[in-house]
Amino acid sequence: MKSHTNITLLSIISNLTMFILKLIVGFLTGSVAIISEAIHTSMDLFASILTFFSIQIARQPADKKHPYGHGKAENLSGTVETLLIYVAGIWIIVECIDKLRHPAEITLPFLGIGVMLLGAVVNGIVGMIVKRAAEKAGSVAMKSNALHLTTDVLTSLGVALSLLLVHYTGLLWLDPVIGMLTALYIMYEATLLLKESFPPLMDSRLSPKEERLIEDTINSYHAHFIDYHDFRTRKAGTEVYVDFHLVVPHDMTVGNAHRLCDHIENSIKKHFALAEVLIHIEPETELLISNFSH
Repeated sequence: MKSHTNITLLSIISNLTMFILKLIVGFLTGSVAIISEAIHTSMDLFASILTFFSIQIARQPADKKHPYGHGKAENLSGTVETLLIYVAGIWIIVECIDKLRHPAEITLPFLGIGVMLLGAVVNGIVGMIVKRAAEKAGSVAMKSNALHLTTDVLTSLGVALSLLLVHYTGLLWLDPVIGMLTALYIMYEATLLLKESFPPLMDSRLSPKEERLIEDTINSYHAHFIDYHDFRTRKAGTEVYVDFHLVVPHDMTVGNAHRLCDHIENSIKKHFALAEVLIHIEPETELLISNFSH
């Protein structure tokens, strides 16, 4: 938990530093692409701050008001962050259209190129650190933050290339055009992330691959039960919820049934450490009576 906090703080510091540098250099050079990058980085900064607070909230234990915990805070943060990317993308496109209509010379191009390359290196390193931590923790908020940093690397490199081309070709329209292409790219990446962060807010089930893994784990104990049904899953942040009905032999004792459930639950937690597993026990005869009643 503390390491995740430190990593998100590192992301905040890197984004804040690069935002200030890009904004200053953007105005000094007159490059709309650099100013657009500064806008993009400001959104990354806000996203990093959101990630920091969402992780603090999501890690709070369940309470009377939130008996299922606070895990969805991460999904909410991830969704808001992706929407911010759309805002940044639209903002960049508007600025680039204005620059196409009113082209202007770019001064100190190599200063701009230097800052863009510096930003790519810094956010590239921080992005890899955040992504590694996100995958280890299964955190959608941190994964969203890592995507922000990764797109910043790519867009910074794109802007550096545009400045170089403008300097050597004199084609001023390249600056806003590459800025617009940058905006479209980050909006595409945001769409992919939104597909991951938003569904859990609607209690959507886990992916087929994840559910298959859980069901294979249950079936590994098939010698000790008759059947299972009403299998359901959902996710909230890093937490996974699994519940199903387990049909056991009619002569199995309550103690043995409880131990079987413990074994299944512990096996599922080997794959999903933060899984909450709820198993409803049914005796074999109860299922038969239910079938006859229908």
